[in-house]
Amino acid sequence: MQPECAFHQNGTRRNIMAVAKLINEPQGERQFSFEVLPPLKGTGTEGLFRDIAKLCELQPAFINITTHHSEYVYRELPDGKFERLRQRRRPGTIAVAAAIQQRFGVTVQPHVICSGVTVEDIEYELLDLQFLGITDLLLLRGDKAQDDRTFRPTPGGHAHTTDLIRQVQRFNDGFFADGTPIKNPGAKFDIGVACYPEKHEEAPNMESDMHWLLEKQRLGAQYAVTQLFYDNQKYFDFVERARQMGITMPIIPGIKPLAKLSQLSVVPRTFHCDIPQPLAEEIAKCKTDDDARRLGTEWTTQQCRELYAHGINDIHFYTMGAVDAVVEIVKTLK
Repeated sequence: MQPECAFHQNGTRRNIMAVAKLINEPQGERQFSFEVLPPLKGTGTEGLFRDIAKLCELQPAFINITTHHSEYVYRELPDGKFERLRQRRRPGTIAVAAAIQQRFGVTVQPHVICSGVTVEDIEYELLDLQFLGITDLLLLRGDKAQDDRTFRPTPGGHAHTTDLIRQVQRFNDGFFADGTPIKNPGAKFDIGVACYPEKHEEAPNMESDMHWLLEKQRLGAQYAVTQLFYDNQKYFDFVERARQMGITMPIIPGIKPLAKLSQLSVVPRTFHCDIPQPLAEEIAKCKTDDDARRLGTEWTTQQCRELYAHGINDIHFYTMGAVDAVVEIVKTLK
């Protein structure tokens, strides 16, 4: 039996299309896309593929896969002191992307990040992706280490997403990072980037944040996906401001339903997003995970309907810890 993602609802086989082409198609048909995490080291792919199968029933436009190169952990030494080390807990983004594309026949978009890697490491990632026929990328700087005040680039690596875009564009032009010509350049990569309706946590102000988004577009970014938000007005204001500055690329809203009681406080703190007062008042009434899940599902469904009413037909869902809620919401909206 073929995976659901591989076929349209009318039974015809789907073509794996570039994300930029899917987004820029004439508007009218509502499209959903989803972000998933690679499994933790050593846990296998069974749970992930089970989640992907659920999401595939919704006929996603594409699925993107996060990258977590490394994070700091502390190891106690025999003398009682602690040593800070970098450790990878979720390896395999490229392999997972390839497996999803092959198994489910859906467009995939792995994250490629600056954090934890050198320019040479990124070059080999690009080569591997080309070999696998994966040409849609979401380019990100990556998170700073939890204990660091500011982002620390890996020696020999990039400090900013703009530097990463330049490297990918140079690769697209047929040159390795050191200027050596690529004998057989192969397919070019399409580039998506992130943006922040409520400002990146490290940006001094929204003007600075917007300046860098415009620069990403100038360097070749074809579309942007927002950080999650719960107040649609923040998104509408952000898009209007972006257009006034000359940012013309599509800006896809990123949404994450609250699905557990613990997320009611953890998600806003982790993702640096405000909770609108009407939602905050309802949050205060939640006593159980079921209460939180119902609230999250209802709020996100209304968010999506309001986005549709404003002519937004592409919606991206962050599914971490909320796959079943996302499935319920999308089925309600279809």
